[in-house]
Amino acid sequence: MDKRLFLKTFGLGIGALPLVSFLPKSKNKENTLLPSPLQYGDKVGLISPSAATAERIEFQFAMEALEALGLEVELGKNLKNRRGHLAGTDEERAEDLNEMFEDISIKAVICIRGGSGAARILPLIDYSTIQTNPKPLLGYSDITALHNAIHAKTGLITFHGPNGSGSWNSFNVNQFQKVFFNKELVKFENEVNKGDELIVKQNRIQTIYPGKVSGKILGGNLTVLTALSGTSYLPDFTGSILFIEDIAEDPYKIDRMMSTLMLNGTLSKIKGFIFGQCTNCTPGGGYGSLTLDDILDDYILPLKIPAYKGAMIGHVPKQFIVPVGAEVEMDAENGTFTMLKPIFKE
Repeated sequence: MDKRLFLKTFGLGIGALPLVSFLPKSKNKENTLLPSPLQYGDKVGLISPSAATAERIEFQFAMEALEALGLEVELGKNLKNRRGHLAGTDEERAEDLNEMFEDISIKAVICIRGGSGAARILPLIDYSTIQTNPKPLLGYSDITALHNAIHAKTGLITFHGPNGSGSWNSFNVNQFQKVFFNKELVKFENEVNKGDELIVKQNRIQTIYPGKVSGKILGGNLTVLTALSGTSYLPDFTGSILFIEDIAEDPYKIDRMMSTLMLNGTLSKIKGFIFGQCTNCTPGGGYGSLTLDDILDDYILPLKIPAYKGAMIGHVPKQFIVPVGAEVEMDAENGTFTMLKPIFKE
């Protein structure tokens, strides 16, 4: 996911961005903004707000997958652009996002991939247009920057889930249909299968601290989330349920990022905690390294709030479509969270 490039580029060039008329004006911390519903046959916009797509066939895969879901696809005019590792200039990538939200014929915005670079366009997003034309935004990984910034500025519920060119297996398709077409109050519960094993090992839930709690669910990729620390693009986590995931990070880096969430006050504000999958995050130094269990024990256990790890969230083929900003109830002992209220405008 080239998150290191993200961390480098986040600090470069932002000061040189032009002061445009749609710079963010104010946060909307109190109100939740519901997106307009998505229907079978609707037109959706496919954009690339982060990294460039390396192979042309990926554009075709994304289009075919969304069409197979029963949607009409319109490509962002800058979708296939490239500037270094980015999918075009900051202005071009922001332009596609802004135009898709402004166009009333577009009913949802789908990100083709993550990578890095979404944070660079946050000052260029037209948040007032998003408030006027709220619609679903879907993606994960680096798209965490958009989920958090848009929610911080507008209160809009967005969706942390498969990217357009990602895996559209039966589990993900079923989740998509439940959330968007059926408008269900989904209960997010891991799919477990023993396979050829004597016991279930894959997608096992581990309770960190027992209990049930309800609140607004916020979060995303840990690296991207912590890089927003100290900015106006980080939402208010007071009374929320924090979910995080990551990929290819050594435990000492996870520890450093968790310490950031502690030091910036996020952990002291939350009521619940869900750790998804951390793909390829095993210690590389043997006994010279903390484990993920150690780290979560250090930062989460002292909070004495309901918490569990192992949710199907993250860089995994089968993943939940999490409605970021929605009210949910989590059950740490059973490893589930359930939507409490409708998340679309009537």
